[in-house]
Amino acid sequence: MRSILALTSALLLCSSAFAQQLGWTNIKGYGFDADGQLVQFQQLIIDTDSGKVLARGDAIQQDFPDANWQDGKGKAILPGLIDGHGHILGLGQNLMQVELRGTQSEQEAVERVAEFAARHPEQQWIQGRGWNQVLWDNNEFPSTALLDEAVSDRPVWLSRIDGHAGWANSKALKLAGITKDTLDPPGGRILRDEQGNPTGVLLNNARQYIGAVLPEPNEAEVIQALEAAFAELLSLGITSVHDAGIDSSLAQLYQRLRAESALPLRIYAMLSARNPDLQDWLDQGIIDDERDLLLIRAVKLYGDGALGSRGAALLADYSDQPDHRGLLVTEPDRLTAQMQATIKAGFQANVHAIGDRANRMVLDRFEQIATKEQLAQGRHRMEHAQIVSPQDIPRFKTLHVLPSMQAVHATSDMNMAGDRLGVARLRGAYAWRTFVDQGSPIVGGSDFPVELANPFYGLHASVTRQDQHNQPVGGWLPEQRLTLTEALRSFTRDAAYGAFQEERLGSLAPGMWADFIVLEQDPFAMEPEQLWQLEVLQTWLAGNKVFHRE
Repeated sequence: MRSILALTSALLLCSSAFAQQLGWTNIKGYGFDADGQLVQFQQLIIDTDSGKVLARGDAIQQDFPDANWQDGKGKAILPGLIDGHGHILGLGQNLMQVELRGTQSEQEAVERVAEFAARHPEQQWIQGRGWNQVLWDNNEFPSTALLDEAVSDRPVWLSRIDGHAGWANSKALKLAGITKDTLDPPGGRILRDEQGNPTGVLLNNARQYIGAVLPEPNEAEVIQALEAAFAELLSLGITSVHDAGIDSSLAQLYQRLRAESALPLRIYAMLSARNPDLQDWLDQGIIDDERDLLLIRAVKLYGDGALGSRGAALLADYSDQPDHRGLLVTEPDRLTAQMQATIKAGFQANVHAIGDRANRMVLDRFEQIATKEQLAQGRHRMEHAQIVSPQDIPRFKTLHVLPSMQAVHATSDMNMAGDRLGVARLRGAYAWRTFVDQGSPIVGGSDFPVELANPFYGLHASVTRQDQHNQPVGGWLPEQRLTLTEALRSFTRDAAYGAFQEERLGSLAPGMWADFIVLEQDPFAMEPEQLWQLEVLQTWLAGNKVFHRE
């Protein structure tokens, strides 16, 4: 039923039967020391029984004469990569839905939907994700018209690339009871034509109208989606994911899979603040695991929407939409209560905040409701921290709030961020260098499936501030670039720090878990513009090879 899970279970349960010391010579190895400084080595040895690194260096082979040593043939070895903000189930489901990323027009998106619907007559709902009207020829939100022509017999629901807007056909609107008379919900908006009729696009909390009538996937479908996501992530060299906002049923399923030794990668789970039984989870306390395969000690909270759909909450009007300042998707007093409950329970509070108003609002609340000790020890996080007022950036350091940022958002958003914000507000936009220079570790990630999960796209964007066509020349806001060492640290050691795991993950140091990846090319010896092209040959987790590229 779940081949990759069964394989992982067998590997983890049976590793002691093949206990041995495995070593590699002639490698280009990279890791970090206790101070976060890059360490290079030519030899690495691990213990497959404990799943830990025994030693690394340039002349350690003589210290382990009985080990099984292999010639690494000059290949590069890096710590297993950590995605500090992703959505595992969403990725798996996305892999089985209509892919709308990269469409150049509404017509092209509709054609993909029609083709998918024709291939899948068994699906009651046609779902997809990835459209972005900013990249379309008319730069306008879509409507039901073309979608109805393509599919009228079944409901269609298509999430925008940022997940903060959705596009429905008339069948879906009817099932959700959305009419001219339907009111916008708090923190949401139904786009309408001049006569007040819904156009088919729902922003932020208005998406819940569709969510209420979408059929829930059964457990077999959920496991199928997880299996697809796990396989994809391991093939990309991702050994750990901070799963940003899971519901109770998924949390329980993760616990069951862990009990069955059937989790093929590490999950640092953030409980969604939207769970009606959140307080029950908080009362249970932190859920830990001696093998660090599942850790539940964080809550994902929700401040505002996204910039592309003009849902990010701004301090001043949108430059391209006067009298509009975005949306707060959680009522401020409710957000305060959720943050208080999370911090009081000893959990990490990780708040989605994209616009400068949302970031300031959340920083104010951290300052008001948490003690200095709770701030210093809590490692609370701002998820995305995309547009921050320059005067608020130092407050992250003062309040010990970690910026959890996704480099690919900058290269995806650069074609519209200036339009949305104007030039002045770009000084605090995607400000990675400013954060690093003040001593704020960046928790790196991708926000998949909003963006593609490939971490090398994020490393490339961090270092070049360019897209994969290496545009714009010189990079967008290039003063905010990171070095490759800093970028790699954000996807390894610093991401582990953001999950209280830096002493066990992310550095490939002796005594830590033997989570690592093997690459054909050395990223430190190639042109930065080519980093996105890197491919993983092997992925190892706790001393077990869990992916091998044929």
